Amino acid sequence: MKSFFHYLFACLLIIPPSGALTAQQDMPLILSLKEQGELRDAWLTERFERVVPELMRRAEIDMWVMITREYNEDAVVKTMLPSSWMGARRTTMLIVYDPGEGRPLETLACARYAVGDVFRQAWDPVVQPDQWKRLAEIIQERDPRRIAVNRSESFGLSDGISSYHYDRLLEELPASYSDRIVSGEALAVGWLETRIPAEMVVYRQAMRIAHRIIAEAFSERVIQAGVTTTEDVVWYLRERVRELGLDVWFHPTVDVQRPVNEEYAFSERPEAEVIQPGDLLHCDFGITYCGLNTDTQQNAYVLRPGELAAPSYLRAAHRRGLELMDLLTARMQTGRTGNEMLLQTLRAAGEGGLRPTIYSHPIGMHGHGAGPTIGLWDMQQGVPVTGDYPVYAHTAYSIELNNRTYLEAWGTDVRIMLEEDGYWDGEQFTYLNGRQEELYLIPRP
Repeated sequence: MKSFFHYLFACLLIIPPSGALTAQQDMPLILSLKEQGELRDAWLTERFERVVPELMRRAEIDMWVMITREYNEDAVVKTMLPSSWMGARRTTMLIVYDPGEGRPLETLACARYAVGDVFRQAWDPVVQPDQWKRLAEIIQERDPRRIAVNRSESFGLSDGISSYHYDRLLEELPASYSDRIVSGEALAVGWLETRIPAEMVVYRQAMRIAHRIIAEAFSERVIQAGVTTTEDVVWYLRERVRELGLDVWFHPTVDVQRPVNEEYAFSERPEAEVIQPGDLLHCDFGITYCGLNTDTQQNAYVLRPGELAAPSYLRAAHRRGLELMDLLTARMQTGRTGNEMLLQTLRAAGEGGLRPTIYSHPIGMHGHGAGPTIGLWDMQQGVPVTGDYPVYAHTAYSIELNNRTYLEAWGTDVRIMLEEDGYWDGEQFTYLNGRQEELYLIPRP
């Protein structure tokens, strides 16, 4: 009998808790690193066949020259490297040339080796020992009218060429070429913001994974009221993402609102608090998967003893936040600028009795992606330059905002902060994996 109990105990040690097993089974499929790399390399080839030719002709650019160096990579170049490259090597020079008349683009690497399957090697150090002189030869041989480099005053992701590299390029080219060099801002932003259909299929899976992790974190599996702190939940999110072999692109936040709370500013990070029954919990969380980023803010209510649902006034406040999201996405239109969307939505929200703040942004290869800025939390009258950039088809956005509602029961405002990612296909906006229509309840009834 004793040996039987020893055997039973040993079996129990190797069987995971039922909650953990269920959560793992519910997690959407996550590809291996090898599979992710193969996928991203295939996307890169397709993007150069489908996206770049259209962008170059839209911007009327004949040649796109990108120069970067190891450990100081241009943000655009970094997204063009093969998956097995962790960064640029020495000085990396990439050239994209459009010969016109509908002919295929020429993609060259003025480097000691080809850069993946897209950029073929175009420099032989034996023939021409000087890399910069070879770059000048490549340019002069094709004699482009307009040469784009990644320089930008307003879009940080489009400002990847260093001051030294820019000056050196001008020195190496004949003086007659200096007035042909123009900003590659339109190309860089277009490259980063445009999504291809194959990416979008996987992007939806990335959003499912992110939503599932939040659902785990905002549950009794992680939170014990009166014991668990908001920082405990933050670090659960970080550890869970690492356990799944993924990354976060920013440190998550988890905070509470309750009748006695003072509202914190967006420029401040709330301190750790012990989670209590009756708290409204909020998280801001984003993962990176297959080179695509998510950005999500969702909310949960901690049930008091005897409660089976959140109070009606909190459910109503949450619905008002969803209403604000609908007002914004209904105004998305190709060619409309971020500032136009912002001001139109604020006007409609005010007429509907809402008290909004809108700070939505593009998302994709970067969490705060390239494209039209749709408000900033401290700039609700419009955002210069980046807010004047128009919406294009086949782009993704993080619909991020909040709405204040006065609660009689609290004697103060509650701020419902929401954020969900979606896709504009040129005709309609759809969320990648829906959105949080109801508050999470802790514990689940």
